[in-house]
Amino acid sequence: MCDVVIVGAGLAGAVSARKLAEMQKKVLVLEKRDTIAGNAYDCLDENGVRIHVYGPHIFHTNHQGVYEFLCRFCNMVPYEHRVLGRIDSKLVPIPFNFQSLEILLPEKADDLKQRLLTAFPNTSKISILTLLDHSDKELKKLGEFIFEKVFVHYTAKQWGIPISEVDTSVINRVPVVLGYDDRYFQDTYQCMPENGYTELIREMLNHPNITVELSCDATKRLCVNESNQILFDGNTWEKPVIYTGAIDELFSYRYGSLPYRSLRFSFESFEQDYFQAAAVVNYPNEEDFTRITEFKHFTGLRPEGSTTIVKEYPLMYDKTNPEADIPYYPIDQLENKKLYRRYLEDVECCSQLYLCGRLAEYRYYNMDAVVESALRLVEKIKKG
Repeated sequence: MCDVVIVGAGLAGAVSARKLAEMQKKVLVLEKRDTIAGNAYDCLDENGVRIHVYGPHIFHTNHQGVYEFLCRFCNMVPYEHRVLGRIDSKLVPIPFNFQSLEILLPEKADDLKQRLLTAFPNTSKISILTLLDHSDKELKKLGEFIFEKVFVHYTAKQWGIPISEVDTSVINRVPVVLGYDDRYFQDTYQCMPENGYTELIREMLNHPNITVELSCDATKRLCVNESNQILFDGNTWEKPVIYTGAIDELFSYRYGSLPYRSLRFSFESFEQDYFQAAAVVNYPNEEDFTRITEFKHFTGLRPEGSTTIVKEYPLMYDKTNPEADIPYYPIDQLENKKLYRRYLEDVECCSQLYLCGRLAEYRYYNMDAVVESALRLVEKIKKG
């Protein structure tokens, strides 16, 4: 007996569930894993370090409403994320900034900084593609240098394809900074939940109108038949369903599988205070892994004498391979968008089926955008 079924107890599902519960709706949340929080799941390891089991999650936003909504369920602690990149055996700030320039090109740095400031007045950051197309030959050469050292090999490792085949929106996510601001993000609100994301989402789901069933594969209880009717426990279901999982799985792969990139994580512990100088160090070139995250740099418990890191190895998603059976990143290519559109056309035939989140909407989402999307979706459902 419920008013809404939500598939997935990650951030999208939890935000949707909470808002609906506060509207006096009875909500049933079905979660395939035996844990809540989706890929934001974190926990304490044997060293007392709070690790992000499915890779680092950093919250940042310019949306005051999103920030205030999360603050209802936890204490958000300020945290400004900084990333270094190992380039030519040196550690430099990423995104590439004036300090990076001084470290890697010391003899040309002053001239190039002046050229950049003249060419882009009153601008704090630019796209690498802008530099590559610039008429100033020296700036164009700088663009080629940064592109080769920072983008080309990292992007090829991350996506498994040459950078020429990667959508420009992916490349533009990491700018070139015209100054010394070494923060990875420049948003107004940059913070982490003091007791972790799992606790944040647990508090969000803690409502008498919300029932959560863990270790529950929703595809065994809920499906869309060939007539695009929603069936739940074998019966026609005409109430709202919010789906946050992979859309092709919901439709039993009727048009084929959507491609994703997956990740293999290699965790290591050390009997020392710190392993590296920043929370994340990127390895864009020589190594097979893309980055190393050291969790003690994040807000939370910081036990002395021990630390935990994780190396990330990108690989192609394969639901039959236990090392690659988690879809993380939709691959933003034209043929994939066309395939997704076929599934979306069937979704549009199901008046009570709503999609929310990275997998369901087959798009890249930051955490704040997921929250904002879920809040908007509930308002849409409310209006009928």
